[in-house]
Amino acid sequence: MRTMFIFGMGYAASRVARTLSARGWAVTGTGRHGDIAFDDAEAVHAALARADHVLSSVPPDRASGEDPVLTRYGQQLGADGGRWTGYLSSTGVYGDTGGAWVDESAPVGTGRRAARAAADALWLERGARVFRLPGIYGPGRSALDRVREGKAHRIDLGPGAPDQVFSRVHVDDIVSGVLAALEAPAGAYNLADDLPASQNAVVEEACRLLGRDPPPLLTPDEAGLSVMARGFYAENRRIANGKARRVLGWRPRYPTFREGLAALI
Repeated sequence: MRTMFIFGMGYAASRVARTLSARGWAVTGTGRHGDIAFDDAEAVHAALARADHVLSSVPPDRASGEDPVLTRYGQQLGADGGRWTGYLSSTGVYGDTGGAWVDESAPVGTGRRAARAAADALWLERGARVFRLPGIYGPGRSALDRVREGKAHRIDLGPGAPDQVFSRVHVDDIVSGVLAALEAPAGAYNLADDLPASQNAVVEEACRLLGRDPPPLLTPDEAGLSVMARGFYAENRRIANGKARRVLGWRPRYPTFREGLAALI
């Protein structure tokens, strides 16, 4: 039986776990949907000794900037050079590109995600498959939910501001990307849809599907955006997924937000 240990079984990683379990894998891990506490070193070490595959979705620590998994368990992870390892990273490592397309050859570490870029590099050095993910959406976590809850915003960045676009990915397409990489070489892979678009366009499509009027355009101050949210609107990039298509044979089931949102309806 093939075994997978997952650090951080949250929204996306838990769906990877469920899919693997349905295919006969033995899956265990830490996190919200896991069965082992991250700080239970004895249990984690025992589980890692049995696992032939390890996936981490744990982000860097906000205070120290360190990757908690590598800091705590990196030595054991490096003990078996033949073990498959994977890491769910972020396309935020590319920083702002002024709306230009970026692939895995682009420089990283120039944006606001310095700690994430450092963790991304460390996992690559260890021979991992690093999945760089844009905005994640899916059941229970999409513009549809924000519109229903009255929390959706359309932001007016002001006259002269460039069109702000970003890429996104349906959570099920993350799962299919990870599975496609189980027999693939180590390296970085962008898992993103084919149509980068503005957040306003996504909110407007969600409203159309729900038969509701779009929320009014607001300035960042009027919308009460947090510092983190303002940082998001300060970056503008399009993520190319050609490498995942070529090397993994991966194709997004939901190539644009339109198909993804319609499926959630």
